[in-house]
Amino acid sequence: MTEHPAHPNTAGSQGLDLSAVRSRSQAETAPAAPAGGAPAGGAPVGGAPAGADTVSVPALVFDVTEETFNDVVELSMSVPVVVDLWADWCGPCKQLSPVLDKVVGDFGGKVVLAKVDVDANPRLQQVFQVQSIPTVVAILKGQPVPLFQGAQPEPQVRQVFEQLVAAAAQNGVTKTAVPAGEQTPAAAGPAHPEAIEALERDDLDAAERIYRTALSEAPADEEARLGLARVGLLKRVKDADPEAVRQAAASDSTDVDAALACADLDAAGGHVEDAFNRLLTILPSLSGDDKERVRTRLVDLFDVVGAEDQRVTKARSRLMRALF
Repeated sequence: MTEHPAHPNTAGSQGLDLSAVRSRSQAETAPAAPAGGAPAGGAPVGGAPAGADTVSVPALVFDVTEETFNDVVELSMSVPVVVDLWADWCGPCKQLSPVLDKVVGDFGGKVVLAKVDVDANPRLQQVFQVQSIPTVVAILKGQPVPLFQGAQPEPQVRQVFEQLVAAAAQNGVTKTAVPAGEQTPAAAGPAHPEAIEALERDDLDAAERIYRTALSEAPADEEARLGLARVGLLKRVKDADPEAVRQAAASDSTDVDAALACADLDAAGGHVEDAFNRLLTILPSLSGDDKERVRTRLVDLFDVVGAEDQRVTKARSRLMRALF
């Protein structure tokens, strides 16, 4: 995909300095703007927290300017902010924009998207040293995190976002963004009781259908996503012969299918670190579809164990180092 060169406003060899824009934004908006500022359209970028684990935002996707950039930096203390630097004349920007919007929506508030028109905001173009557009970066705890340049297909964008959310969790940035006016689901009773009932009667197919239907109707349904990961593990190990699986993995350490099957058995049996270590050890030697299969399985097992588990935190860190 051909990247379009940005207009000649880049900062050259100057270091990336977000404080320059933060300081300017504070100085220019302090006399007239309320705390939090206001983006184009009048709604504050970051508002008062909506709850202990949430933060209020005008929308999951919003425009940002030089004058409101400081609000984005503050918001990044609570939730990772992806910044899309684009221009109206840029064809690849128009291809990437709907992909970013969709993936952000699917993450259900675990990440937000701030859009910057580089023609209207040349100082932000300078700050991020934009040489070509589209350029996509993240702000995490006030610090820039380069992501990618040029239009990318949805699977690659989704993978980058998964790693960003994992990095955010490791840095204590774990709140969920809630658009103003939306209500968080009531915490009364278990989510998807029909699926739980199906699991209790060992009807894994029914539970899987319920969770898949829920996700098709609401891609941001976290409980359905986690439930589907757990059902997937149960289905994979249900009819497995443990002795045969372990023998196959022991006899050929390069056999991806055997490694995946043995990792499932380890995870299902509570040997979580063994499962993670098996897949993380084989991952660096793989490429193409095999590497993606192992990465996807690791992410599934992370969901099964739980994002707050320290074993998951350590394994995510190893996964990031292996992939980037």
